[in-house]
Amino acid sequence: MPHLRSTKELRCPLEYGLNIFGGKWKSRILCVLAVKDRLRYSDIRRDMVNITDAVLANTLKDLIAQGMVSREQFDEIPPRVEYQLTAKGESVLPILRSICRWSSNYINTDNEADGETMPHCLHCRYNKLVDLPLETSSKDADDAGSSKRSARQASA
Repeated sequence: MPHLRSTKELRCPLEYGLNIFGGKWKSRILCVLAVKDRLRYSDIRRDMVNITDAVLANTLKDLIAQGMVSREQFDEIPPRVEYQLTAKGESVLPILRSICRWSSNYINTDNEADGETMPHCLHCRYNKLVDLPLETSSKDADDAGSSKRSARQASA
């Protein structure tokens, strides 16, 4: 797992962003949580393709340490832990959606490495926004994130 470099080592803000949500698994986990809101570890694992338990656990720890994901543990038997995006995690969704939109213009889906599309990608709301202008879809994503946060605060 790559570790976040100190801000003294970074040459531009893009490097900071890529350290936070870049890599093979972080953006996928963020997208799974964006679609499903709150998930248990086993639910995240089920929605991911070809990820080991060790990599998933370490990646979740990194995302929690970076303030992108929150972890809530319930005092129950059997133990229950749920993960969800924080406001910081939700704020990166328009960027990830924009990357998906850009990628969809250039990717040759017949040449995917494993040939499998992740289950949540089949019904991802960001895929449905691909044809909208970026400004409109970013506002929609921001509005959706704001309403999610409001609903969480009201239920707390």
